[in-house]
Amino acid sequence: MINVTEYNPTEIAEKLNLKPYQGRQIFRWLHKKCVFDFEQMSDLSKELRQRLKEECSASQLSLVSMSESNRSTGTKKALLRLADGETVETVLIRDRERSTICLSTQVGCAVKCAFCATGASGYTRNLNPGEIVEQALYLLAGEDMEGRSPNIVFMGMGEPFRNYEATMRSIRLLMASDGLGIGARRITVSTAGEVKGIERFAEENWQVRLSVSLHAANDALRTKLVPLNKKYPIEALVKAIKSYIEKTGRQITFEWTLLKDVNDSQKDAEELVKLARQLKASVNLIPCNPVADLGFAAPPPDRCATFRDILVRNGIVTTLRRERGQDIDAACGQLRRRIADSGGEAPQTS
Repeated sequence: MINVTEYNPTEIAEKLNLKPYQGRQIFRWLHKKCVFDFEQMSDLSKELRQRLKEECSASQLSLVSMSESNRSTGTKKALLRLADGETVETVLIRDRERSTICLSTQVGCAVKCAFCATGASGYTRNLNPGEIVEQALYLLAGEDMEGRSPNIVFMGMGEPFRNYEATMRSIRLLMASDGLGIGARRITVSTAGEVKGIERFAEENWQVRLSVSLHAANDALRTKLVPLNKKYPIEALVKAIKSYIEKTGRQITFEWTLLKDVNDSQKDAEELVKLARQLKASVNLIPCNPVADLGFAAPPPDRCATFRDILVRNGIVTTLRRERGQDIDAACGQLRRRIADSGGEAPQTS
């Protein structure tokens, strides 16, 4: 069976020996109208629809659970089951100006950041491009986007640069004009510091953004929080980022999960200021979404604000995210882990 969700219009036409316009028609149904039932593709001939049903598959995902935050934050989270029975998470964060979709690239994650539920569950496999893109299509189905395409962030389950080819291909599918047509500058890939991936990403000829999950600006603490730092310490990471900036002319963003009494002190902020200044990087501060048994918590709001203010006073462009979605386990890997721990019983959708 040919999984048509993984291919662009030209490839669909070539694989099925169709005319180019027919490849575009099929692609639009899948990627623009979010329709996966071949029988509903009404502008295709009856014969072609029958052939698609016999030779192709479209949807690789089925819904396990869809939850929406009851705290008026506009956060929606889906737990989706793959064809082999594994599950992945994806999140839609609604905002007045523009919604953001957070996509997963792997089932689990081998990086194992200390505060991350996904890492605590271990790594299973990479996702294919269709499985990645379909997460966005699932969340967008039935959503009124008011003519505005969403932001896409590759910050869900997994390390995108450890599934490089599939991640890059999924980005191109998301950008395709016959599909969602999302602009490159509205797409961000987040890495935990996979230096080889950063070097490779610098060679891509596009305006897709890069963010680095830093969480600590000294090697001793960062190695505890992000074990990948043993392989690529901060010096190597900084070197790769500098090369990326020189080659692309684009700035990067540091992601910093604020952990109570771990990386939220004045000293931590001052170390971050020094590093961000050196690289002219902006900073996203994210209060920790607590994960059971991992022992981390978010600092009080005033402490988060104090940390932000230190950065701002020193000229660092800084965003402090609101705490959102705790009631639906919106942090990466939380819902999947909770269901696995409960023996596979999904929560009620809302």
